[in-house]
Amino acid sequence: MGSVNEIRRGTLQEQTFYEQVGGADTFRRLVHRFYEGVAEDPVLRPMYPEEDLGPAEERLTLFLIQYWGGPTTYSDNRGHPRLRMRHAPFTVNREAHDAWLRHMRDAVDELGLSEEHEQQLWKYMTYAAASMVNAPD
Repeated sequence: MGSVNEIRRGTLQEQTFYEQVGGADTFRRLVHRFYEGVAEDPVLRPMYPEEDLGPAEERLTLFLIQYWGGPTTYSDNRGHPRLRMRHAPFTVNREAHDAWLRHMRDAVDELGLSEEHEQQLWKYMTYAAASMVNAPD
C-alpha cells in the first residue's frame, strides 16, 4: 500500500521539478558548490560586496527553490525577483557570463541528476545567465 504522499501526489509527472530532484537539499548543494567557485573567481567575487557570501548563497537558493516549484520563501521575504534590476549595479559582460556558467556547470555536474533533469536545469541556467548580460565585452 502506498504512502499518503504517493496517493496525494499521484504520478511522478504531477510532482514539481523541485520534488523530483530531491527538494531543498538538492538546491542547497547546487548553490553551495556554485559559490565555492565564485569565492575564488577574480571576475565574479568583486560583484559580491558582502564580506560573507552566505547571504547571496541563501538568496539564490531560495530563488531557485521557488522557481522550480518549492516553497515561496524567496518572494515572501523579498517580493518579486526583479533579477535584471537587482543585477543592474554590476557590469555583467560576456566574461562574467562565462565565469558564472563555468561555476554553475561544475555545481550541476556534481548533483548527479538524471539526464532529463540535468538538461532541463542547464537549459534554464544558460537562459538565466544570458538574460543578465548588461554590458558589451
